Amino acid sequence: MAKSNNITSMLTPLVLIIAVLVLISMAESSRIGIPKKSPPSCGIVYGVQSGDTCFGVSQAFNLTATLFDSVNPNLDCDSLFVGQWLCVVGTA
Repeated sequence: MAKSNNITSMLTPLVLIIAVLVLISMAESSRIGIPKKSPPSCGIVYGVQSGDTCFGVSQAFNLTATLFDSVNPNLDCDSLFVGQWLCVVGTA
């Protein structure tokens, strides 16, 4: 019994050191991995008018659907309302 306790007491610090090294390694690798994506920035906004659609606004301002969606990331095109601000010039 004493021999078992002696081995356990010797291995415990070693296991803790290995666990700390693994955690540090994981933290460092997560910093290096994927670059943070910056939020879109908007230069000019347009106020929605009666009858406007996302497609119509993007066409009027010569925007691709991809760019329009990226500068208006949380927009629900099925729920546009008069006076709602849409970004029409910006960067994703």
